[in-house]
Amino acid sequence: MEFHEIRFPANLSFGSVGGPERRTDVVTLANGFEERNSPWAHSRRRYDAGVGLRSLDDVETLIAFFEARHGQLYAFRWKDWSDFKSCRPSVAPGFMDQVIAMGDGETAAFTLKKEYRSGEQSYLRPITKPVAGTVRVGIEGDEQQEGIHWELDATRGMITFGHPPNEGMEITAGFEFDVPVRFDTDRIQTSVASFRAGDVPSVPVVEVRV
Repeated sequence: MEFHEIRFPANLSFGSVGGPERRTDVVTLANGFEERNSPWAHSRRRYDAGVGLRSLDDVETLIAFFEARHGQLYAFRWKDWSDFKSCRPSVAPGFMDQVIAMGDGETAAFTLKKEYRSGEQSYLRPITKPVAGTVRVGIEGDEQQEGIHWELDATRGMITFGHPPNEGMEITAGFEFDVPVRFDTDRIQTSVASFRAGDVPSVPVVEVRV
């Protein structure tokens, strides 16, 4: 898939509207009961990039970014201000935020994950676009140093240890991350007059699988 490792301007995504969506097929039976099934293992996020525009300079920045991505052709990074950390938004990521794997003595590479829990139910979200410089990693409660104990592939959300963690060892991580997205349109319509009147263009953005 064609992907540009560049983030949509964070000052423009701030204030945008969007979030996760699921696809659920619901069949109502003759007796009134329902059968529900989802073909998606993971949610997909949608946003409106137009909501964050506040000036004509912002419009120019948006158009330049849109043209450089060739519309829908190239995907890019997006900062979801409501969900961009492995921890709560009010604190900094720590190396024990998320349990991402258990060592088996053989595997050296692990993907980053974020757990969403409510009651006894949970969902593990794969993190494919971590923000370089924010990732922290630990083994059994001891922080490991990047460049010494492990390396990060920020394009895939993969950490690789120099030596595979021993069997049964808990591997943890904390990080900030972006969402891989593309424009969900090949056209942007703007009007200087309407923008000055407070009307901003709709610029749909949708998450992609990478």
